[in-house]
Amino acid sequence: MSELQMSEPQLEPRSVKKRRRGSLFWTGLVLFLLLCTILVTIYIGYPFASEEEAAYFEGENPILFNQQKHGNALIQDGSIYLPFSFVQSQIDQSLYYEEASQSIILTTTDKVVQMPSNSLTYFINEEPVELRMPVFHIKDNEPYLSLDIVEHFYPIKVSILEESGLVWIEQDGETYRTAQIKEEIPREAYKKLRAEPTYRSPYYAEVEAGETVRIEEETEDFYLARNQQGVAGYIEKEFVNAGNVVEVSVEKERQFAEPLQIDEPIHLTWEAVYTKNPNTDQLPDMPGVHVVSPTWFSLANENGDLANLGSIEYSNWAHEKGYQVWGLFSNSFDPALTHEVFKTFEKRQYVIRQLLHFSQLYDLDGINLDIENVNQEDGPLVTQFVREAAPYFHEAGLVLSMDITFISTSGNWSAFYERDKLADLVDYLIVMAYDEHWGTSPVAGSVASLPWVETNLQKLLEVVPPDRLLLGVPLYTRLWKEEMTAEGVQVSSEALSMAEAKEWVDSKGITPIYDPVSGQNYVEWTDQTTGIIYKMWLEDAVSLEKRANLAEKYGLAGIGTWSRYFADETAWTALQMEETDEEI
Repeated sequence: MSELQMSEPQLEPRSVKKRRRGSLFWTGLVLFLLLCTILVTIYIGYPFASEEEAAYFEGENPILFNQQKHGNALIQDGSIYLPFSFVQSQIDQSLYYEEASQSIILTTTDKVVQMPSNSLTYFINEEPVELRMPVFHIKDNEPYLSLDIVEHFYPIKVSILEESGLVWIEQDGETYRTAQIKEEIPREAYKKLRAEPTYRSPYYAEVEAGETVRIEEETEDFYLARNQQGVAGYIEKEFVNAGNVVEVSVEKERQFAEPLQIDEPIHLTWEAVYTKNPNTDQLPDMPGVHVVSPTWFSLANENGDLANLGSIEYSNWAHEKGYQVWGLFSNSFDPALTHEVFKTFEKRQYVIRQLLHFSQLYDLDGINLDIENVNQEDGPLVTQFVREAAPYFHEAGLVLSMDITFISTSGNWSAFYERDKLADLVDYLIVMAYDEHWGTSPVAGSVASLPWVETNLQKLLEVVPPDRLLLGVPLYTRLWKEEMTAEGVQVSSEALSMAEAKEWVDSKGITPIYDPVSGQNYVEWTDQTTGIIYKMWLEDAVSLEKRANLAEKYGLAGIGTWSRYFADETAWTALQMEETDEEI
């Protein structure tokens, strides 16, 4: 065979070609069917929804309140109890648990309710109320309060779901939007209430066509819906028919009365009584004054007994002159004594009972609380005392006022006051807007310069409403004495009344000059013999009128002056604020 013949290509047999074409056909068909299967799987499985089911509630008897989960209730002898911490933090921040007496104390406008632990008796204004079941339990050092009591005193509505044991609490004013699940939902994945607004998240429950739910919030594509079992989760908006907004309305006994309001600005002046009351025959007229507050009552000992300097003669004189009498009670400015008396319910109640007795004995119109120099950590005890006192005093028809200081970092003299809470409890707060420079200050200065007062007043008004606040005004000034000694300049002072200050100025033959920095008239005199320098920032008609104007500028309820003894006849005229036609 030649080389040419050897190089010619060899042809495949027809049967081999046929088999190859058949193989390609079947391979293509398999690939096509696989692709179809993948597409169908994608179509059916989209949106790749998670099938993981998660538990929405944990434990037995979960609590649902304000659209949030709040731990679990306690079932004791067939009765339901709520954790004290939950009730206090979510429903009533003024609710008080006292370890010393193992009791919970609840206050309303006219009631003080004491509930001892594991007792079948609780007390309303010290009157016993008998029960079939205790209203208060302690378990694992956690106090629990009866759901029946919470329902009785607070504007809430409670549903107990038998299947899950859920305690579902709704409060007055709570809102939600009604909704209904649509009838036609193409896939099961769309019917689930999910933990997050995405189909990849676990689900808590499945809804049915036509089911009623609540809408509590919404995102761009999802609603947060809650079913009738209290379970909430996200569901796509297109599968829900949203309805109307519903507001929960609950009427309950616990109502908070508006504090006493006096249409005309109040001018209260304190009557400083240290050992005996003044001779009322020698007291001057005080035009523009509405209230006198004699310093009659104070803590005497750790038992809670009160020292009493009250005088019915003084009250009769005041009423004849048209003044109200608000008897002042002080803590004797003793932090240790204050702690011992205010730390227990029984002693606080004892102090309140004495003040109520004195209010009847001396025909009082109000009580003025002057609680100062308190350990900072005892501030809540002071608030609790006021919280428990207010219902009794208001029920007795007494005006309740309390003296406070400006806000500062001084623990015992300022930081212990819970001013925002106190403003909700009393009719009036009176800010003692003085002693910018106190008696033993190392630097001479004004008792209360006008810029200092206004700056601190603005800060105070951020937490105290102006219609609850009286501006305290000093009627005294300090005569400062600066003397050069071997150790340097020694500063001392003495407090003078308005008349005494004027007499001193006149005796030196000097003329006050206006000090724009303090907003007051100022005098300075040097004793040429001793070299001692004397300084005074005067409280006179100029400064007092400015203080009254400051109270008017910020819409305050009035002014309080310390004290009547320091005033002269010009003070009452200078301090008069614009009055309405109403009388207190």
